[in-house]
Amino acid sequence: PQPPGGPRRKTVRWHIDLQPWASPTPSLTSEALRFLKYISTSQVSCERMNLSSLGGDAETTKKPWSVCLDERFGLVHRIRSKQCRLYSLGLGNDDNQFEVSMAKSGCEVHRFDPSIKSAHIQEGRRLWYHRLSVDWRDPNPAIAAHRLHSNTKKLGTILNEFGHQKIDVLKADVESAEWKILENLILEDVVEQIGQLVFEVHIHWPGFEVSGNDSTVVRYWYSLLRELELKDFRLFHTYKDLSKPQMFLKKAAFNASSCYTLSWVNTRWQ
Repeated sequence: PQPPGGPRRKTVRWHIDLQPWASPTPSLTSEALRFLKYISTSQVSCERMNLSSLGGDAETTKKPWSVCLDERFGLVHRIRSKQCRLYSLGLGNDDNQFEVSMAKSGCEVHRFDPSIKSAHIQEGRRLWYHRLSVDWRDPNPAIAAHRLHSNTKKLGTILNEFGHQKIDVLKADVESAEWKILENLILEDVVEQIGQLVFEVHIHWPGFEVSGNDSTVVRYWYSLLRELELKDFRLFHTYKDLSKPQMFLKKAAFNASSCYTLSWVNTRWQ
């Protein structure tokens, strides 16, 4: 419901708040250890993470794409009442098993992928593919190069155009664009419209348009995730991908993988 006097005007934020350095003198080791500990530590427990558990099956394998289906969070109730909505951001990744199973369990699923053949494809009753790429900025029509990418939009813009107020789950596998996309969702308060976030993060290089020396980059990554925590998101699952190169900012260091899948639940979500 709108507050009296029409919609609230949100104050625009241009930058996230950076956390203090992890040590008195900035060092990559301190930043890396703080960050890696943070992404490896669950902040809230979740007992049921597999869709198969809805049918009473025992949970077998730990999957990278995990959602929390515990009764105290809204997702399982919205799946049961067939009111669930999932947005999936991808880049030509063929593996759509997670999306298909979410659609089968009763979610309306929208997969955004710039590589699909036509503008919109419906597959089955609840699964749509859209030839759209989600970015951290809308294209500027005055810039010729941007006109080529007019199927690139910010998530907030897509939500408005689709008339969707809320997304129960946002899944993103966007090959190193995730940091800037996440920053945009935080700065524009779009995260408050999302119930659970499942993001693949890549740490073998800083990521698109992330600049600074190595310790600055890691502090920025950490600060972004702390912003989520301030918005009442809690990390409940971490999947460390051992099949990917074990690299941290172009070096084999800190026993890190280059790729983790992180799942958060918005504890404020109704």
